[in-house]
Amino acid sequence: MSKAEREIVFVDGVRTPFGKAGPRGLYTHTRADDLVVRCIRELLRRNPSLPPERVAEVAIAATTQTGDQGLTIGRSAALLAGLPRSTPGYAIDRMCAGSLTAVTTIAGAIALRAVDVGIAGGVEHMSHHPMGDGVDPNPRFVAEQLVDESALVMGATAENLHDHDSSLTRERADAYAYASQRKYAAAVATGRIQPDLVSIATRDPELGWGLATADEQPRPDTTVIALAGLRTPFRPHGRVSAGNSAGLNDGATACLIAAAEAAAELELPAAMRLVSHSFAGVDPEVMGIGPIPSTEKALHLAGLSINDIGLFELNEAFAVQVLMFLQHFGIADDDPRVNPWGGALAIGHPLAASGVRLMTQLARQFEQRPNVRYGLTALCVGLGMGAAVIWENPHYADDMRPDATKVGAR
Repeated sequence: MSKAEREIVFVDGVRTPFGKAGPRGLYTHTRADDLVVRCIRELLRRNPSLPPERVAEVAIAATTQTGDQGLTIGRSAALLAGLPRSTPGYAIDRMCAGSLTAVTTIAGAIALRAVDVGIAGGVEHMSHHPMGDGVDPNPRFVAEQLVDESALVMGATAENLHDHDSSLTRERADAYAYASQRKYAAAVATGRIQPDLVSIATRDPELGWGLATADEQPRPDTTVIALAGLRTPFRPHGRVSAGNSAGLNDGATACLIAAAEAAAELELPAAMRLVSHSFAGVDPEVMGIGPIPSTEKALHLAGLSINDIGLFELNEAFAVQVLMFLQHFGIADDDPRVNPWGGALAIGHPLAASGVRLMTQLARQFEQRPNVRYGLTALCVGLGMGAAVIWENPHYADDMRPDATKVGAR
């Protein structure tokens, strides 16, 4: 029996400040699960009209699901956050698209009327779980030439993207990275980033207690000259450096996803409406192109074109990866619609957590930009995948379109 299509909305999202991975990072002595628990508790605090028992499912993503990111982290985080014991939860892994997949999985359950309200998020503590730690790739990948060896090293796949098109130069990548830092610094200066953040109590055995209130990764004083002088660890005389790549980070995100009618019943805001989403597979050696086919598929499902998208939140795993996406769709490197508050090149990229960061920033921008109807969140994903979600702005006012004053505009 068919059922009427159900509208799905993004209600609210939060994140921790992102810390640097390593022995001196913000969260070296803080547990990964405590980071995401703090996000869940903050969502409940900020939305007091939502009874905790109405949260029907908790989906939390982590790329490394062991230690303090293990024990079916969606369920364990739900219990630790004080949700009722009757609230189930689960863990998800789609590498960098983990929390994005948590959102689309909860959305699928809502569409099937199995769930009315759910929490989706992600966490990555790369201090405790370095990238690739404990991974044992099957030797057949290389022995049987299923993939090139570079497919298993994300920085090497970014160098492969530079090889793909000679116009994707080191200079363009460094210029894009510099712009990301500047945009992020401007967003902080104008108070645009801070509403997303939840403070985290930290403790260092030597320094004592502290409070994390701001991202640790950004380098607002960097220059293009400084970026050009950085070494290229993935290839001698290469083009991928620490400056035009996202950092290694610790952090967590969480958001509320709901059926539109449930949100209205519970007096929860509808910050965005989910229009379509798609995942795509590509050659693992050039995994950075993944957002191109996933975006094309999502646009097709929505009956839209790239020209309908008024805001882009693209994960900046590597500058070259974003540049290839923009070049494919005929978008300028400095198009103001793209990552207007900066991106992962400045903020950092705690793998599975990043998708919900993109969504939360897009939701804030929608509120301030009623002239924009559609926005896109997209990421490249390790082992050759891409992920994209198209959202609609509920604040959209047709008479505020850029062309609304033209003769004949409606």
